[in-house]
Amino acid sequence: MRVFDERSGECLIFTFKEGLLSAVAHDLQLRVGRFRVEVAEESASVTAEFDPSSLSVVCAMKQGRPAPGALSPSDVRTIEKNIRDEVLESRKHASIRFVSTRATSERVEGRLSLHGRDREIALAVESSDAAKRCEVTLHQPDFGIRPYSAMLGALKVNPDVKIVITLAWSSP
Repeated sequence: MRVFDERSGECLIFTFKEGLLSAVAHDLQLRVGRFRVEVAEESASVTAEFDPSSLSVVCAMKQGRPAPGALSPSDVRTIEKNIRDEVLESRKHASIRFVSTRATSERVEGRLSLHGRDREIALAVESSDAAKRCEVTLHQPDFGIRPYSAMLGALKVNPDVKIVITLAWSSP
């Protein structure tokens, strides 16, 4: 069995702005700071656990590219607090879990437990000599998550977020 965590992999979340005031807002790249992924190749299974309280802002994004410096340290602290307390409610929902039901070299299917709800999801897998990269788009309301909004909805986060997990992979 192969075991990965934040030292041997990366879990990024991409959020996208919308609403009347979206021109003054930022798309965001977030990082999950604590996680564990177990891959049992012999049984073609994957289990993973992510700590929602460990999310941090990597940077703002502009036109799909990192925009370092676009957020002040105060902005970053406010965003991280809102994600933990208002969006993910990480005190109430302290863990995000995934258990595969089927895994191949191109796709992993399974059950994601997030924010007190379980849903079936499928992740596309891309492989290289050095890494495995999985990507999935999640619709927050499917998990009972109300996307963040401010200013009476004039500024809000799109309900769909993109999750990208990259695991350092080498031949056994």
